[in-house]
Amino acid sequence: MGENLYLFMIVALAILAITDLVVGVSNDAVNFLNSAIGSKAISFRTIMIVASVGIAFGAMSSSGMMEVARKGIFNPSEFVFAEIMIIFMAVMITDILLLDFFNTLGMPTSTTVSIVFELLGAAVAISLVKIYGSGGGFDELSNYINTDKATQIILGILLSVVVAFSIGAVVQFVSRLLISFKFEEKPKWVGGIFGGFAITAIIYFILVKGLKSASIISGEISTVITENQELFLLANVFLWTLLSWAVTSLFKISVYKIIIVLGTFALAMAFAGNDLVNFIGVPLAALESFNSWSASGELAQNFTMEGLSAAVRTPTYLLLASGVIMVITLWFSSKAKAVVKTSVDLSRQDEGEERFQPNFLSRQIVKFTIKASENFAGIIPQNISKKIDAQFEKPYVYIPKSKAQDLPAFDYVRASVNLMVASVLISIATSMKLPLSTTYVTFMVAMGTSLADRAWGPESAVYRVAGVLNVIGGWFFTAISAFIAAATIAYVIHLGGFVAIVVLLVIAFFLIGKNYLSHNKKMKETKLEEKLQKAESNSIIGVMEESSSNISMAIRRANKIYTQTIDGLAKHDAKKLKKSRKGIQKLNDEVEGLRDNIFYFIKNLDESSVGTSNFYITALSYLQDMTQSLEYISKASFKHVNNNHKKLRFNQIKDLKETDTYIERFLLDIEQLFGEKDFPRLTELITSKQEIFDKVELKIQKQVERTRTDESSPKNTALYFSLLLETKDLLVATMNLLETYDQHAV
Repeated sequence: MGENLYLFMIVALAILAITDLVVGVSNDAVNFLNSAIGSKAISFRTIMIVASVGIAFGAMSSSGMMEVARKGIFNPSEFVFAEIMIIFMAVMITDILLLDFFNTLGMPTSTTVSIVFELLGAAVAISLVKIYGSGGGFDELSNYINTDKATQIILGILLSVVVAFSIGAVVQFVSRLLISFKFEEKPKWVGGIFGGFAITAIIYFILVKGLKSASIISGEISTVITENQELFLLANVFLWTLLSWAVTSLFKISVYKIIIVLGTFALAMAFAGNDLVNFIGVPLAALESFNSWSASGELAQNFTMEGLSAAVRTPTYLLLASGVIMVITLWFSSKAKAVVKTSVDLSRQDEGEERFQPNFLSRQIVKFTIKASENFAGIIPQNISKKIDAQFEKPYVYIPKSKAQDLPAFDYVRASVNLMVASVLISIATSMKLPLSTTYVTFMVAMGTSLADRAWGPESAVYRVAGVLNVIGGWFFTAISAFIAAATIAYVIHLGGFVAIVVLLVIAFFLIGKNYLSHNKKMKETKLEEKLQKAESNSIIGVMEESSSNISMAIRRANKIYTQTIDGLAKHDAKKLKKSRKGIQKLNDEVEGLRDNIFYFIKNLDESSVGTSNFYITALSYLQDMTQSLEYISKASFKHVNNNHKKLRFNQIKDLKETDTYIERFLLDIEQLFGEKDFPRLTELITSKQEIFDKVELKIQKQVERTRTDESSPKNTALYFSLLLETKDLLVATMNLLETYDQHAV
């Protein structure tokens, strides 16, 4: 059973390696796609082709030295083969689950930090088992674990965040000050100089980080570059400045596009060439260990692993296969797009729908920053301050909602700075052997340039800062959870052996499959989801025509929520009431979004269309009154049931059901009217106003009589009256909306 068990583990690790490549690329894609996708300098298809070529080139030119699993984190010579295999199995199971979890959330994290802390956690668990098994003490742990490495990684996280954010902000501020948002109007030599520095940084990055130990760069060339770095950099700046100026002047090609394409290629190549170890390093180390053990003829419990300390080159065909898997994943992974979207949205130049909600810390940071900015502004002379502000002025251009999705999140200058600064920082860190994370650097540079570019204005700052804090918090969660989970899984495998491995693998792939299905379902629902659309017309008739489908949709959803709430209350079903709460919250948020867009709507109107804005604002206010009434009805019902108060009495439920029946019929008529744009029928519906109010009033009177005679529950009575009174408010708001449209119908 011994050899069969370890052969099974090798096969399982191979499958886990493929899975890890998929989930790893899905998360790390943000490193090299963020700037190109955000700026839309080139088509999405071209971006993917450039990134794919970079990945394939990086994988093939990789040094193939899968060192992270062999040395540095723990001392292989202190472990035997049986223990090493447990460590490696625990690491890979933890890694795919952790990265898939972050992918599902659409949050970027570091594959380097995850693999290092998983190795650390699993090794600590097995080390403690060995120590206490032999009667030793906790102080012996340092013999097995390299604690200095873990400390370096933690410092690397902090260093990445602070340095990348600060330098990104400074370089972007200076670049914008010199180039402004009107960079296309600047003289060609300005773009030439910028291109010279940016392309030099990226070329140096390719040589130092991407190809630092690749076989295609000879040792002599590498030595010459290393010994004459200053001369090499100066020559490159001169050469690329000249070429950038020539390209822009003679061929009218934007140098910024060239920088973005080259930078995307460079980061994709470096990712594949250096981060490949995070995905296949552990399985390859396990395979090497298995081959050594099989050839030794010793028992797995006796065979020590000194051999792991030596470097072994990875076969080219495995690197090629890994590159193919990475490229395929890049093209087809919807989770990769979700992770990239998080980064792009947080660095978007314009306001829009914000994913993250503000928290106490984000509010305090923004408040402090505003005060500090005001104090600093008081020191700068007013004429200099005006000149600076002029460089950051971005001309307002109204873009219709239908075309908003085609807009870039930021311009070419910011995308170029992102790639240039990230390349420089990663190159410097590599040459100085500092443990900076590629993910942390690229993300924080993007956040720093966003801040410097004044993308985080008063309208969006608290949301963006909250988003960045969430992502950074996720990075520390990665380290802690990777350590704890890998240690736990390693101990479980130590206790349970083969059975534990099978159970853990089944659980792991079940969770990944479940996440995949739920993510796909969510993506499909998002595509099919009906949402209220912003008005774009500049005439009342045009707005009535445009918004009629909005009203029809809102009424349909309101009708469904009202009925669902009454049904949930009648059945005392908290689950159904919770669903109705979510539904009305979503509708309320969409109406709020339409109100937030009023500024842009009015900006698009000409002077003769003031009446249109009044009509639109009034219609939206009544629509919001309707959603607020529904929100109260839904929340009050859920609170009653969730607090386990007494069920409503039969007569109360019967009356509410009757009320729901004629409310449903009334709202259905409105939905059809607006759906068909049959505005002449408005008068007919408005004339039924008093009849509907009388029906609700009658239900209120009946409850008053019941309360005086046989009602015994104050909570039931209060809820019942609240529901009927709020239903009246709902009807009032609905009638006001109908009357507003009736007044302007032709």
